[in-house]
Amino acid sequence: MNKFVYMFDEGHSKQKELLGGKGANLAEMTRIGLPVPYGFTISTEACNAYYSAKKELPTEIELQILEALHSLEEHTGKKLGDPTNPLLVSVRSGAVHSMPGMMDTVLNLGMNDETVKGMASLTNNPRFSYDSYRRFIQMFSDVVLKVDGFYFEQLLEEIREAKGYQTDPEMKAEDWKEVILGYKEIVKKHAKRNFPEDPFEQLFLSVTAVFDSWNNQRAIVYRRLQKIPGHLGTAVNIQSMVFGNMGNDSGTGVAFTRNPSTGESKLYGEYLINAQGEDVVAGIRTPQPIVTLKQEMPNVYEQFVNTCQILENHYQDMQDIEFTVERGDLFILQTRTGKRTAEAAIRIAVELVNEQIISKKEALLRVDPEQLNQLLHRRIDDSFKRNVLAKGLPASPGAATGRVVFDADEAERLAKENQKVILVRPETTPDDIHGIVAAEATVTSRGGMTSHAAVVARGMGKACICGCEVLKIDLKSQQFKVGETIVRKGDVITIDGSTGEMMVGDIPMIEPKLSKEFQLLLTWADAERKLGVRANADNPEDAKKALDFGAGGIGLCRTEHMFMDSKRIPIVQEMILADTFEEREEALQKLLPMQQKDFEEIFEVMQEHPVTIRLLDPPLHEFLPNKEELLVDVTTLQITEGNTEELKKKEELLRKVRLLDEANPMLGHRGCRLGMSHPEIYMMQAKAIFHALTNVVEKGMVVKPEIMIPLVGHVNELKQMRQLVISIGEQVMEERGTKIDYLIGTMIEVPRAALTADQIAEEADFFSFGTNDLTQTTFGYSRDDAEGKFLQAYIENKILPVNPFATLDQEGVGKLVETGVKLGRKTKPALKTGICGEHGGEQQSIQFCHEVGLDYVSCSPYRVPLARLAAAQASIKTELVQSMVVSQ
Repeated sequence: MNKFVYMFDEGHSKQKELLGGKGANLAEMTRIGLPVPYGFTISTEACNAYYSAKKELPTEIELQILEALHSLEEHTGKKLGDPTNPLLVSVRSGAVHSMPGMMDTVLNLGMNDETVKGMASLTNNPRFSYDSYRRFIQMFSDVVLKVDGFYFEQLLEEIREAKGYQTDPEMKAEDWKEVILGYKEIVKKHAKRNFPEDPFEQLFLSVTAVFDSWNNQRAIVYRRLQKIPGHLGTAVNIQSMVFGNMGNDSGTGVAFTRNPSTGESKLYGEYLINAQGEDVVAGIRTPQPIVTLKQEMPNVYEQFVNTCQILENHYQDMQDIEFTVERGDLFILQTRTGKRTAEAAIRIAVELVNEQIISKKEALLRVDPEQLNQLLHRRIDDSFKRNVLAKGLPASPGAATGRVVFDADEAERLAKENQKVILVRPETTPDDIHGIVAAEATVTSRGGMTSHAAVVARGMGKACICGCEVLKIDLKSQQFKVGETIVRKGDVITIDGSTGEMMVGDIPMIEPKLSKEFQLLLTWADAERKLGVRANADNPEDAKKALDFGAGGIGLCRTEHMFMDSKRIPIVQEMILADTFEEREEALQKLLPMQQKDFEEIFEVMQEHPVTIRLLDPPLHEFLPNKEELLVDVTTLQITEGNTEELKKKEELLRKVRLLDEANPMLGHRGCRLGMSHPEIYMMQAKAIFHALTNVVEKGMVVKPEIMIPLVGHVNELKQMRQLVISIGEQVMEERGTKIDYLIGTMIEVPRAALTADQIAEEADFFSFGTNDLTQTTFGYSRDDAEGKFLQAYIENKILPVNPFATLDQEGVGKLVETGVKLGRKTKPALKTGICGEHGGEQQSIQFCHEVGLDYVSCSPYRVPLARLAAAQASIKTELVQSMVVSQ
């Protein structure tokens, strides 16, 4: 018989795939002797068996749960459902990868009308007992019976106000009894059944509810966001309850062994006296900083500090710890590797190396490359005099400006319309995750730095303020009030998640400064990586930014972007609309000095670093007015008998636009095909490049130019265009009396080029894989149409695992890249190969590029640090795999 259930003392930390992260850590903490309430874990395999059985719990799993429950009863000396000495348990999810707040939890399970009396007698604390019972009814009904928690909160507020109380701790046992009766009526009305009194029914219903929550909407969204596979399933942890709500010698809290926002090596967290854990995480009450526990319970605080040190040393990383104090006794409920900001991740990794706890290679693997984007964007200008409207807890750093919205669905809708919004809520729940993802930032009036909003925002690198209690939020009127100031839906606010400050209006931002730890970590990365990292840059400003971020050159300079300038568009259109070769040549002669100046400035910035310049790639119609808009203008002029001269010009322009119009321009007259038809365009660009090079060389600078012919599908195209560039180069160098070394290569972006790369390599000094277009031509997708119409549905329905335009499709497009590299190097063993599509700045794609032996990746300047780190991680992971193979 398969084993599906494990007692805490049967497992260890390396069994995360089986026991889930939480279960493995509970087992590990039990193994090393920490005060962990005893229990057992129902494995991820049981979850998958439940789904395989069409959401029925197999009998063998039920029997194993009952057997484990019996062991738990023997260990604690209590029994589930025993009215004189009842065992109460928590039922918690525990996925392989941490998914805070995404799945369901039930606390105080085992309470009913009889056991509540037993608890009251045993603890001599009826108020605590009935408070725990009402919490259980509310949580169980919400999670298992799907009764909206709003009904319970509404009733509780009505009763509390009727009795003149301000807070829950003022409620007495008799008050809770009244609440419980009301709660049961709510269940009967909305769930169409009585609240279940049988603890065994409660247990099995809760277990299946947690399994069901693996596929709830918020969990699916979170998994997709974090790239967590959907087949892993979740474990369920059944743990004997300890109570933080037994009086002022009890409490509950969440703490990090280091600051998760800054990385400072200092205990960071919050707690609540006389409360249960959900009160802290849900943000229902605003907690106290952990340091004040030193005054409230000095012995407990000292024990907790020591336990934190034990856990950090044991796991060799910052820990996120949940704890409960029951009548002066400390219990550790959970530990996991703490989520952190990019700033904190880097500082912690570097300091752990300095403390000789981990190696440099381990430190490099600890930082998520995607997180680095948090550090490379703007913050509020320090010189700006802030007029602070409100201040809350600085829950997640960064600054953001946007229009206020009060609803997660609306945040998502407006974000899709390219509007920047800030989500403002009393508190967030896991159901709001799509709104947090869509919004620029999140603000809550309740909750602490470890509340749901804070944890999720930090994980995403989004600015967040929590516990901003001065906000009086009126969801019905869609506004909030601070003193006499009213801020309505749609008003613009700016927040600083690093200080917790909120201001009205749009506030100036400045570029970030990178820490010394950031620079040091990337220096370590450069020492490890085998892949070169270049940047895509089309102007001197981007080129300088690329160098600042550590790029080793420019892998893609798109010359068409130089044509897009408003002053140049009329000349470009003049060139396109020319009726004769002479007219086109005249327009090209006007463009030549402009392009030459552009190239010269870029070469001067990039001295000694290679610069790959791609000749004109897009179809000419992209530089002309929109056909539909032009047709409207012509029709309007015809109807209104407008200016006859203007009408003639517009009609002529429309005729030319129609001539250039293509059914499928992406596969049409563009790239080298345009160069073949109109060689004078490429000749002008080549002249601009070589004159720019000569000018820079004459200033005593070193240059490394690489000229790239786009969209080659047949070797003869490259052969002809290569000869054109060579002939212009020789002409200019002879004319200027200069000798310059340069390379001529091509962009591999159609499948035929990859499949005939051995032939194409005869005429190429380098290959650059343009994986944006290679993905389009391999899949037969138009990117704009695919992403706008069906691609998201494909991902949601698991037709495709990920968006192939974001993460390289290794099975299809990747095979073409691998084939192109192998065939190209078969012809020229030293052939330089790189990638310059957007995949060059994506972690998994960079790993693939390393594995197939590319020489470099090229990405946007702001993703260069990410690529440097990801390339180092790829190298380290390959070494680890190779060493494992050798050892076996």
